[in-house]
Amino acid sequence: MAKYCEVCNKGVMSGNNVSHSNKKTRRTWAPNVKRVTVVENGSPQKKYVCTRCLRSGKVQRAV
Repeated sequence: MAKYCEVCNKGVMSGNNVSHSNKKTRRTWAPNVKRVTVVENGSPQKKYVCTRCLRSGKVQRAV
């Protein structure tokens, strides 16, 4: 599965897990990316798109 959105270029972010004892270990956050068929330039294409772009209507899904 792709780790970035091909519409908004949102990608993996990194940070720390912080335990109750305030111990830090590295972790990553990946965007919620789906492979969908979108209409671009009048032709359907498959792209990896984050659900935020799908929900906000930044891409038009092919039917």
